[in-house]
Formats: sequence, structure tokens, C-alpha cells
Amino acid sequence: MERPRTCDLSGQGLTALPFAFDELGACSALDLDRNKLTSLPGEIGTLRQLRTLSLYHNRLASLPDSLGDLTALRHLNVSENQLDRLPESLGRLQNLRMLDAGHNHLSVVPDSLGQLRKLRFLYLSNNQLAELPDSFSRLRPLIYLNVTDNGLRRFPEVIGTLRKLIELRLYNNQLESLPPSIGSLSSLQELHLMNNWLVELPDALGKLHFLRKLDLQDNHLTSLPDGVAGLKDLTELNLRNNALTSLPMSMGKLRKLRFLDLRANRLTSLPAGIGDLPRLEKLDLRWNKMPAPKWARTLENRGCIVYL
Repeated sequence: MERPRTCDLSGQGLTALPFAFDELGACSALDLDRNKLTSLPGEIGTLRQLRTLSLYHNRLASLPDSLGDLTALRHLNVSENQLDRLPESLGRLQNLRMLDAGHNHLSVVPDSLGQLRKLRFLYLSNNQLAELPDSFSRLRPLIYLNVTDNGLRRFPEVIGTLRKLIELRLYNNQLESLPPSIGSLSSLQELHLMNNWLVELPDALGKLHFLRKLDLQDNHLTSLPDGVAGLKDLTELNLRNNALTSLPMSMGKLRKLRFLDLRANRLTSLPAGIGDLPRLEKLDLRWNKMPAPKWARTLENRGCIVYL
């Protein structure tokens, strides 16, 4: 079997592609990272053998529609450019597994991305997105979605169809609420929501039975739903810098919890059940207005770090 051919033209200061495209016809991977390209010729679409195309850290303001002709493509990296849109033709890349369009100037993404039925990793961080299209509901194989550092104010209800999703990163947005359908993400293990505008959480969050890490730092939460008791696999919970005045008694049911950060809230007491969590390794209670719980010493005596 013929070995895949990689054509590496990275880091050469290129402002244009200095070759005829028939010279690259056998390439399965084309690396054009860290150049100074401002555009791509339409002929890029003739490289039908390409499985990987990387254009990271150039100066591209647009992409040609002919990219949609690269139907063998599995990995496409166009991050750290100056793109304000993606061509609708990307929806024709039916074999694409990974798309990285982070660190651009995107204010919308095309509905056609919902046609990428084999996509597993999608990076859209550090753009200017205010919403995501409902067509994302068709990205059923997706296991990783990163939309951090945008301007999202809402998350589509249809997100609940992504039942293979393992990691969801939404921090540094403007989300005020989460749809109840988030409880349908039955494979989710990590949920990153720090630095949003959340004031409450849906009770359905407790249906995420495989969730291990939940980061809610720097929001506006005043309470947690009783449903958190359903997070049976949770090991890390970060609630730092919210407006919590109390916690539900059901917190004592998080038997796998190892790290609990409650810094900078408005707590005056804690459920006694927290003192009985058998795997707790670190409990941070600083910058609240509460006396030390009576059971804090017991936690320390068995090796748990307690900061008051």
C-alpha cells in the first residue's frame, strides 16, 4: 500500500502558493500553517486526495467555495485567520471528522455545517457568534464542541440531540440560561460554563449521570437545583464567585466528589452531608460569611484540605 504523502510548506512566509496544483495531486496532507496567505485560489478544490488541510495562522479573509470539492477531507484547520464567514460549500465535506475555525471573526456559521454527519470535533472559540444554528442538531457523532469566548446569549434547545457529546466548552460567553434539553446529553463528562450570566440552572442538569467535571465559576447563581443529586459521577464542582446563599441538602449525595470550590459566595451555612462525602480531597470556603462548620475538623483529620 502506498504511504500517505505529506506536503509541508509551513512557516515559509508565503503570500501566495508558488506551484502548479498538478504537482500536489498525490498529496494526502497539505500543511500551510504560519504563512502570510491572504487568499486561496479556487484550484485548491482540485486536490481530491487531500485528507488533511491545515491553514492555521495565516491572514485569510475568506475561503473559496471550491473547498467543498475536497470530499476526502477529514481534518480542516482554518484557525487564527481573519475569516468573517465560512462557505456554505463546507457542508459537502461528508467525510470531515475535525473542523477548527477558532480565533477568527465569525458572526454566524452556515446552516450547512449540520450536514457534516461524521464530524466529531468542532472548534469555534474566539469568534463573534451570538447564536448557533438549529442545524447543529444533526451533528449526532459530535463528541467535542468548543464555542468559548464568543457572544452567545442562548444555547439552542435542539442541543439535546447530541447524545454522544463528551465535552462541551461554553465559557466566556453571555449565556443567561440553559435549555432543559441539556439533560439529554447522556454521554457528557465535562461541562465548562465559567464566566457567563447564568442566574439559574435547569433541574434537568441532574440527568447528566456521567458528568465528571462541572465548572460554573463567575456566574450569577443564587441557588442550585435539587436535581444536582443525580450527578453521581461528579468529581469536580467549581462554584467560585457566584451569589449562592445556600446549597441543597442533596449535595450530600455526590459521593464521588473530590474537589468543591465555593469561594466568594454569600453562604452562611452548608448542608451537613458535605462533611460525609467519602472522597472529598479539597473544600474551599474562603470569602463567604459563615463560621467554620463543626465537621470541618473531621474532614481535615482524614486528609481533606479545607480552606476557611
